[in-house]
Amino acid sequence: MTNHLPLKIVDIIENITGKGTAEKPIPLHEPDFTNSNATNYLNNCITSGWVSTAGEWVNKFEKELAKLTKAKHAIVVSNGTVALRLALKLKGVKANEEVIIPPLSFIASANAVSHLGAIPHFVDIELDTLGISPEALIKRLEECSVLKDGKVFNKNTNRKISAIMAVHIFGHPSRVDELRKIASVWNIPLIEDCAEALGSYRYEENSIKHCGLFGEIGTLSFNGNKIITTGGGGPLLTNNADIAKKARHLSTTAKKNHKWEFEHDEIGWNDRLPNINAALGVSQIEQIQKKLKIKYRLNQIYTKAFENLEELYTLNQPEFCKSNFWLNNIILKERNDSTLKEIRNKILELSHQKFIYTRPVWKLLSKQKPYLKSPKGDLTNSEFIEFRIISLPSSTKIYS
Repeated sequence: MTNHLPLKIVDIIENITGKGTAEKPIPLHEPDFTNSNATNYLNNCITSGWVSTAGEWVNKFEKELAKLTKAKHAIVVSNGTVALRLALKLKGVKANEEVIIPPLSFIASANAVSHLGAIPHFVDIELDTLGISPEALIKRLEECSVLKDGKVFNKNTNRKISAIMAVHIFGHPSRVDELRKIASVWNIPLIEDCAEALGSYRYEENSIKHCGLFGEIGTLSFNGNKIITTGGGGPLLTNNADIAKKARHLSTTAKKNHKWEFEHDEIGWNDRLPNINAALGVSQIEQIQKKLKIKYRLNQIYTKAFENLEELYTLNQPEFCKSNFWLNNIILKERNDSTLKEIRNKILELSHQKFIYTRPVWKLLSKQKPYLKSPKGDLTNSEFIEFRIISLPSSTKIYS
């Protein structure tokens, strides 16, 4: 590495994104409603008075999501964390049980587990996809698990391991087909956190399958920084009609269907997505193919721009996958830890001085204060990659 590397990297980024200013910085990501029907659809909600958790736009949005992903059922709720918590609940996760998750993810992955009173159990990632390593998962299950009456328990904590959560980082599909097979062998439900993976697919034999449909339930996020947004929001995807019915019931306060009576047959949540947010989502999903093409092209531009820098590489779509390239990332190769952190921080500092908002990857969940005592396997790959990833501005407005 040279002292000029951070400046060289930031100059390359600026050549692609353009110059940022205090008044108009270059964001990491941003909503893009250009040439959309957003205003018309929102006005329809306002003039009709249907702005809350019922209305035609909720139904239409769910149908469009199911059509895009080829899921048999899509159930939209208020945000991605809520969707993930509901998915875990539907698969029977209870308090004082463990859910296997990767340590490299946004904290919502762990928080959704904790919201049910369960405990995250961290298993290492692989460096190609940044998702859970199937090899690490097998090793961890073999070293710490015991079968009792067909259920898997952590022999070190005596807690049941009640689910495995696959996470598709930055929109790149994990090896979820292999994770599903492992989960099946151990009879542990597989949930997919697809918060960043709308429009991402993995090839399976002679077909291609959208992320979220390998396990029984997948969840998405439509936060303002995602490829499409509803301002918040996040659906559950499933091909299981019983799961879909239960999801709708629990997310609407578990109210029994009746024209006027208020009877609730179990404890539920008021989770459903408002109609006005769904209308925004419909206006966005109408443009999803255009957005995905721009994302792909922007990734090509970044990859070409950095290809002659031997000190780093760009994170690209894994083998046998079609990625949405939600966020573009560079990976630093520096081996010396102190030098690595110095270079990474300098890149972040220089880019922010130019009002170009790059971002480091999340601090590992296993290092976050609420999860320091959570069980974990060997996390060599996660700890190796943590300070090497820098996310680059990836808005569709950069190359539209």
